[in-house]
Parts: sequence; structure tokens; C-alpha cells
Amino acid sequence: MLVALAVAGAAVYPTARAYLAERRAPEVEIAHATHVVVTAGGSTDLPVLVATGYVVARHSSDVGVKTGGRLARLKFEEGTRVRKGEVIAEIEHADIDAQLEASRRAVAEAEAQLAQAVAAREEDVRNLERQRALAKDGITTDAALSGAGSAAAVSTARVKTAEAAIASARARVRVTEEAVENTSVRAPFDGVVIKKRAEVGETVSPFGVAGQASREGGAIATIADLAELEVQTEVSENSVAKLTPAMPAEVKLQAYQDQVYRGRLRQIFPSADRAKAIVEVRVTILNADAHVKPEMTASVTFQEPHRADAGRGAASAVAQVPPVPVVLVPKRAVTEQNGQSHVWVVTGGSAVRRPVTLGADRLDQIEVRSGVMRGDAVILNPPAGLADRALVRVKGT
Repeated sequence: MLVALAVAGAAVYPTARAYLAERRAPEVEIAHATHVVVTAGGSTDLPVLVATGYVVARHSSDVGVKTGGRLARLKFEEGTRVRKGEVIAEIEHADIDAQLEASRRAVAEAEAQLAQAVAAREEDVRNLERQRALAKDGITTDAALSGAGSAAAVSTARVKTAEAAIASARARVRVTEEAVENTSVRAPFDGVVIKKRAEVGETVSPFGVAGQASREGGAIATIADLAELEVQTEVSENSVAKLTPAMPAEVKLQAYQDQVYRGRLRQIFPSADRAKAIVEVRVTILNADAHVKPEMTASVTFQEPHRADAGRGAASAVAQVPPVPVVLVPKRAVTEQNGQSHVWVVTGGSAVRRPVTLGADRLDQIEVRSGVMRGDAVILNPPAGLADRALVRVKGT
């Protein structure tokens, strides 16, 4: 019996020892290295930076009135499409119409006075000529000739006065016509009314009136050009260096997470916000559809831009280059020791330390150019004191 127990113990001992060693092994969390194919000439699939913001129209205007008054007619509602120069609202202008009519009649009156002055001048000029002819024959007196000359000069002056009166009356007509035109509100560009800010019967003013102070000072509508939509977002000062002009991007709306829109970096604002340490950035949405609406929340993923092809025929040469694989691992899997980067790879239940060569950062991941292959299980946040070839237990298994 002792011999049998000894034999059984010897047979069970390795298994029990291995079981105890496995149970004592540290528990680790792993992630698998991912594989991304970079097409020749660059790729737009590798993310560089993520930012959130809001959809805005590149061209948007709060359209207001030029003169104060009561709104007589509105020709729009939210969603109405308008053309540049189209009248979208009118202010009551019966009093200005009356002034215009009075100005036009003043022109007619001045023209009639001019006709009278011209007739009087012609008669006085003829009388002057007669007096000069009589003076040559010695029939008239110098006083009569002088009086005829003075009368002709006065008539000429009256003609000039009448002409000036006509010009002044016509100028008043133009001023009044402009006042009538100012009662019409016209669309500044082709677009869509996205917000209606007034109703018929309201009194409006270019500077706002009582009850309208909370609005944009006399604005009656907001018009936006929905053909050019973009995302207004903010990027930390520390990340601005990662952005380049015309950088490609992916845009996702919070309302439609499954839909991805193509974007392009349009502008990095020339000034930063000192208090927030951020820089405003605008990203144009290249293929916006009816789902994209101003003021929607959106996220922007900036991507690695295409590299410019150099020389003639570069496109055909690049087309023959096979796709370049890029392996990505989480940054939490990388450790530093003596200036060398390492990752721990789980193989057969053991942790194996591998030196790696790192590439560019990709958000919370980093490129690994050598040392790790696609699908390798790397340990996240390796525990201190972990030894090469040591047993480990994978969390969740």
C-alpha cells in the first residue's frame, strides 16, 4: 500500500504542482494586435486625432431690416428656399408711398415752372434784340435798352433756378424710392431659411425694439447655404501640430452613428483661446446629405493625409507597389527599459518579452514596425516584476 501511494503521489505531483503554479500566476488583461493595410501613396484609414463639435453652415446670415416699422407681409417659413435678391418680407410703407407721390408731383410742378421761365426768357431776349435794333436807328433810349437787357438776364436766372428745382425734386424722388425699397427685405444669397424670428404685425427695427432685445437686433430670419456645411470644432494647442492643410477626415453625427461622411480640414484659425488653450478648426463635409443639419453634434476623426506623388508617371509606379501592412497595439501594452521599448506577448500561457520598434501614434494606439505580428496577444499594463517566460493567467478565461 505504501508503494502504491508513493507511485500515485509521484504521478499526481507534476500535475498538482503545475496547477498550483498556474493559480499563483498573475492575472493579466490582453489585447490583440490589429492589422491595417496602408495603400500606396498614403491612407485615410489611419486616425490621427479625434475632436467633437457642431455642424454649421459656412455661409449663414441673420437677415434684418434697414428701416423700422410694422411687418406687413412675410413670404417664408422654416425650410423655405430663397434666391439671392428675392423679397422675403415687407414693412408697411403707405406713408412713404404718399411721400413718393408728393415728390413726383413736385417734379411735375417744377417742370411746369421751368416751361414758364423758358417762355418768359425767350420773350425778354426777343425784346432785347428789338431794343438793340431800335438803338442803332436812334429811335429808342438808353434806359429802355438797359431795361430790356436786365429783364433778359433776370429771365435767364429764373430758368436756371427752375432747372435746379427740377434736379432737387428728382433727387427727392430717388430718396423716397430708396426709402420704399428699404421696406423690402431681400435674401442676401441663395439658401434656406433655418429660423423664423418674426411674425406679421410685429414692429421691428434695425437696432431691436422692446420685446426683441433677446434676438439679434432686428433680425427677422436666419438664412443658411446648406450646400456648404462644415463642422466647427476645437483642438488642444498640444495637438494642433498633428493637423495639416486639407487633411482628410471622417465625420459622424451623433444622431446617425452608422453613417460616415467624408471631410476635409478647411481652416485652422490664426488665433488661439488663451483661457481654454484651444484652437478653433473648421472641417468641410464633402458629401453632406439631407440628414446633416446645422447645430447637430458631430465627431471628427482626422486621418493621415495622402502623400503627394512625385514626378510624372508616379501614379502608375505607385500602383505597382503592394500595400504596406501596419500593426497597431494599445499604448498601454508598451513598456520602456534602458531606452528600449518592449511588449509582453502571451504565448502558451507564458509571458514573453519582445523588443519592438515603434512608429507614429494613432489616438490610443501606436504603430509597431517590428517585433509584433497581427493577432499577437499583448499584455496591457504589465504587472511590475513580471519575468520573461513566466506563467500568467488571462483575465476572463
